[in-house]
Amino acid sequence: MAASSGAANAAASDSDSVSAGSSMESPTIQYSLVLDHLIGSKRPVKDLNPAVMGGLPMPPKSDDQKMIERAMESCAFKSILACVGGFVLGGAFGVFTAGIDTNVGFDPKDPLRTPTAREVLKDMGQRGMSYAKNFAIIGAMFSCTECIIESHRGVTDWKNAVYSGCVTGGVIGFRAGLKAGVLGCGGFAAFSAAIEYYLR
Repeated sequence: MAASSGAANAAASDSDSVSAGSSMESPTIQYSLVLDHLIGSKRPVKDLNPAVMGGLPMPPKSDDQKMIERAMESCAFKSILACVGGFVLGGAFGVFTAGIDTNVGFDPKDPLRTPTAREVLKDMGQRGMSYAKNFAIIGAMFSCTECIIESHRGVTDWKNAVYSGCVTGGVIGFRAGLKAGVLGCGGFAAFSAAIEYYLR
């Protein structure tokens, strides 16, 4: 009688340990399945639609909007924008460098004479205009060639800027000779690569 009750108790304890072991193992399996569905390979990919995310639905674009977008993405618009930006930046840079230059308004015939404010402003304006024209030409050339190269290659990466810098520097330097054109190509390409590396 005692032996049968002992065997029953042993069987009950074994079944309890098995059930405890299975209950200990099952949460691990369920937890891994949950993780797999949340961040694993079984995670569903959802479309990032503003209407689904709780935002306002995007209305379809009209023909005028599409035409304006195409015009703003064209090479001509990018070149004009770079030309205007280069003109403004070059003018500001020229005025700044003229402002810190001690030779502005200097008369070599009379070195002791103090220049008037009108002469200093005139020299600052001339230098600012010169810098503005040069920066505008370089900006327009660089932007136009980069856009053309990007359209031809069909890829947007750092190589476009390097090729464009080489073309721009080569054309500008070629006016002073072949050697200056090669040096200008290499210098502008290296500068463009450094800027692209820094920005990206």
